[in-house]
Amino acid sequence: MKRRFSDEQIIGIIKEYEAGVKASDLCRKYGISDATFYKYKAKFGGMNVSDAKKLRSPEDENARLKRMLAEAMLDNAALKDLNDKKLLTPDVKRRAVRDVMDRHGLSERRACRLAALDRSTFQYRKQDQGDEALRTRLRELANERRRFGYRRLGILLAREGFEVNHKKLFRIYREEGLAERRRRSRKRALGTRRPILVPDRANRRWSLDFVSDALSDGQRFRVLCVVDDCTREALATIVDRSLSGVRMVRELDIVIRQRGKPEMIVSDNGTEMTSHAVLAWCQATGIEWHYIAPGKPMQNAFVESFNGRLRDECLNENLFSNLAEARTIIENWRKDYNTTRPHTSLGGIAPADYARQLITSRPASLELRNGSTQQALTTNQTSERNVNGSYA
Repeated sequence: MKRRFSDEQIIGIIKEYEAGVKASDLCRKYGISDATFYKYKAKFGGMNVSDAKKLRSPEDENARLKRMLAEAMLDNAALKDLNDKKLLTPDVKRRAVRDVMDRHGLSERRACRLAALDRSTFQYRKQDQGDEALRTRLRELANERRRFGYRRLGILLAREGFEVNHKKLFRIYREEGLAERRRRSRKRALGTRRPILVPDRANRRWSLDFVSDALSDGQRFRVLCVVDDCTREALATIVDRSLSGVRMVRELDIVIRQRGKPEMIVSDNGTEMTSHAVLAWCQATGIEWHYIAPGKPMQNAFVESFNGRLRDECLNENLFSNLAEARTIIENWRKDYNTTRPHTSLGGIAPADYARQLITSRPASLELRNGSTQQALTTNQTSERNVNGSYA
């Protein structure tokens, strides 16, 4: 509580008393009681104004130090709360500053100083940029293609006319909670790798491999995947419970009639690939068949990459009740893979569009060995196979 008289005024009253003025007259003059007067006399008797200033200085310093200590303790408590958060972005810092202000009663200036945030940044309010249409379409595409990341979804949005920076797209992608958990395989020890040469034209080299899966009743089935290493087109995905070497070369003959004969086929050393039927077929057609080294699937990387996409985006996303349904779904996915799905190694365009670009830019170098040209490449995209029935 503030006193009525300062130390200098009290010393002046005491000086009047020492000069001969009665205490009762001083009490009546200054409106104080006898007890108050004698308390003043006990404390300030014999002192002058300079002595009072010296007496007051330690008290003020102690009060200032106590105030600083209280503020430091309050700042430490606020910093403890801030250290529990990762203050990496301005939005996170804004939320942390508001939380500190509400919980500890700090001013905006002190809270911003503790969070290392400029006050102008804290006071900034985001402007609505009209991204609702973008957010809606991004959610729709992400629900349609759950295994696509934000970069591939951005390619699809760009096709529809949405021009958006990849950093902004990633921010919206995270805010909408569209990220899917990545399925990671077991890490293996890697040796020195030699880069695989990419063919410069279609039908120069095909790759093929098997993928296995199961129906809802537990019955196993296999998928024979055939990929053109140049255009990345999926030439065939043959689905059946058993695929022998004889059946495999028969399916290859069907693809060759539609598309043209390749110069080379690359595969692993499975029993179907090394069967007498395959060896006889290679001698009859004159097609070179190259086997990768045992236990080196990276030497057949193009079809292995396709198998990974097929399993991640189709087989793991669907439950097949019967073989006919599996054929239909896998064939529809293959068509979408060739004609719509963005392929990042091809600059974000679909494999079928890339094949057409190759024909347009270098028509002479894209002629097939058997003389077929653009019609042979597009036949595979327009012709359809009866996927619900059995194969002849």
